[in-house]
Amino acid sequence: MIRCYELLNATSRSFAAVIQALDLELRPAISIFYLVLRALDTIEDDMSIDLKVKIPELTKFHEKLTEKGWTFHGNADTEKDKILMVEFDNVIEEFVKLKPAYQQVIADICLRMGKGMADFAEKKEVETKKDYDLYCHYVAGLVGIGLSKLFAASGLENKSVGENVERANSMGLFLQKTNIIRDYLEDIEDGRTWYPKEIWSKYTGDLADLQHPEHKTKALACLNHMVTDALKHIPDVFDYMGELQNQTVFNFCAIPQVMAIATLALCYDNEAIFKGVVKIRKGMAVSLMMEATSMNSVYEVFDRHLMLLKRKVKKDDPSFEATSKAIAKVEGLLQGFHQQGTYASTAEPLSGNNVVRVALFVGAAAALYKLSNSP
Repeated sequence: MIRCYELLNATSRSFAAVIQALDLELRPAISIFYLVLRALDTIEDDMSIDLKVKIPELTKFHEKLTEKGWTFHGNADTEKDKILMVEFDNVIEEFVKLKPAYQQVIADICLRMGKGMADFAEKKEVETKKDYDLYCHYVAGLVGIGLSKLFAASGLENKSVGENVERANSMGLFLQKTNIIRDYLEDIEDGRTWYPKEIWSKYTGDLADLQHPEHKTKALACLNHMVTDALKHIPDVFDYMGELQNQTVFNFCAIPQVMAIATLALCYDNEAIFKGVVKIRKGMAVSLMMEATSMNSVYEVFDRHLMLLKRKVKKDDPSFEATSKAIAKVEGLLQGFHQQGTYASTAEPLSGNNVVRVALFVGAAAALYKLSNSP
């Protein structure tokens, strides 16, 4: 397990830090879950692997989880997570030690994600909004569903958290869509794009053209359409977060969600998206991490950043009506929470060991956020 934590740190320093603040019951299971999915992603992302090799590896990867001693040496030397693959036998050793309930969840999500990745392996673009949601489901929604089932299986959260897959899926889609929107230029340069053609074709005949200054107006219209599509997941995010009881699980889930809404507010109508990767300031990121420890704070963060986004919405934007409706829906929910007196945290109070855990979480995440965003 020590080596698994080292591999976790090698693949994601920020994640390795925040996982340490989770309840001890969940730490090993979520660490292994992450490494399993990271390994799957390492095969899917490596464009040097022939599809005749890649597709069988993706669809049968879940079977390797109990094949002691199995490793994979087919990645290119340039693949940054190759070390995880050549030492994957360590992950297998720890996977088989997990509780059967945890093993079942991880293997099931691995199976479903592998099949989904295989389906999209030959595609270099996403055609429809339905396919866009399906792709995001495979690569992120299933992560949300798997985590939720692990939370419930641990006994730290109610069974209903693991049963409502639609809400858990939305948690993942909200984050994944934010990343796709933000990473437009990086994906274009890599030769694969995830903006759905059904959206971008309304504004241009070639998605790559949007990076050029002469297409600024159309580019911003397309970008704003994409952001508006992501906003539809916020009600499910509120419902999901509002049911969580364990403070460490709450923090683990809340931080990426508040970072996502802050990023969307920054991305909206921002031509910098087409010139490079847009990120919120490190100081703001640290502030959000410190703030996101209760439902009250989550509501406040979303409210604040939706107002920033709302101020940028222009009446001549093609998505003006749809964007306004999406924002109004969330505003209505927030107003309802105020009127019902439910504008408060449903997580357990910050006291005793929870204070220590939150302090550890915030301190480690803040410090390592800077590292993970440095060259």
